[in-house]
Amino acid sequence: MSEAFIVEALRTAGGRRNGKLSGIHPADLGAIVLDALVDRTGIDPASVEDVIVGCVTQAGEQGFAFGRNALLASKLPTSVPAVTIDRQCGSSQQAIQFAAQAVMSGTQDVVIAAGVESMSRVPMFSNIALHERDGIGIGPFSPSIKQRFGVAGFSQFEGAEMIARKYGLSRDALDRFALSSHQRAAAATEAGAFAREIVPVPFVAPGGNENHTRDEGIRYDATLEAIGSVKLLREDGVISAGNASQICDGASGVLIVSAQALKVHNLKPLARVHAMTVTAGDPVIMLEEPIPATRKALSRAGMNIADIDLYEVNEAFASVPLAWLQALDANPDRLNVNGGAIALGHPLGASGAKLMATLVHALRARGKRYGLQTMCEGGGMANVTIVEAL
Repeated sequence: MSEAFIVEALRTAGGRRNGKLSGIHPADLGAIVLDALVDRTGIDPASVEDVIVGCVTQAGEQGFAFGRNALLASKLPTSVPAVTIDRQCGSSQQAIQFAAQAVMSGTQDVVIAAGVESMSRVPMFSNIALHERDGIGIGPFSPSIKQRFGVAGFSQFEGAEMIARKYGLSRDALDRFALSSHQRAAAATEAGAFAREIVPVPFVAPGGNENHTRDEGIRYDATLEAIGSVKLLREDGVISAGNASQICDGASGVLIVSAQALKVHNLKPLARVHAMTVTAGDPVIMLEEPIPATRKALSRAGMNIADIDLYEVNEAFASVPLAWLQALDANPDRLNVNGGAIALGHPLGASGAKLMATLVHALRARGKRYGLQTMCEGGGMANVTIVEAL
């Protein structure tokens, strides 16, 4: 079987809700990353054989074959196809795995995996809420689904609380992790650690046109006291907006090619896709699946957690990576070393490729070899991707 190589991995800096990226149509936001992948690698745009775009809230400006619309807004020729996929928060990580599988199978040689989510312009759950408001249908969960699992509905917020209770995680532990996320992200930004992966995005500012190049959600003055003062989502719980991911606008993309394409297009690889896994489990607790998914991925790869130099575990809620660390007996010094979604934001469908961009460049900057990325996903699913920096 052929190998799959990552030759470029890029992202926009995160934009806060109604912040610097909110004035940009999501198709145009995605196009900026697609163009940057082509420009930075120098590859002929017509050689791209497919574009796979992750997007969660496929409605409004992100509806109607959204991946194709992002491509049509870019400089790529109309001869290049595109598709949109939804594996919830893992959508663009799954896009990476689909792209790698296409290359490894020999079906294609040059594929872009991308993700876009403008949570300002297409709010989370609006694809459900607008139907509910107009009395259209009964929602995505049929009575038989609810009966099977004995619930009135499924909630990621309740799942985060359930994980905290199961693993004995206190409010203080979650808040301390959140503080660390801001501190690491701030330090990485000040050190220029994100410069290589961030694509500047032009936006209109009060004083004229500017480029957005710094993640907007980082709190450089964060304190444990301030995070601890944020109201809990439920009175008897431990989850607050302060120890959960931030709503975010953003786009990301990864160019994946075969060994043959490296030669034909004179490309230099950044990393090799070493192993890929996707699993599913309990949809009620929902967010715990990265733990068994990681165990399966490591087993299939013939590795153990000590072999992995850096991990990116999405900070949807602080309880998720903390439970993962505990269950895997992993080294916290290798986890989300440049901060995570609590500080940098979680642009849903864009987060998978966003984390991959950060992981690949962090591995290379530190002279490390193996990185592992995993993402909790709605419905109780999880993707795990292991890469080898080159």
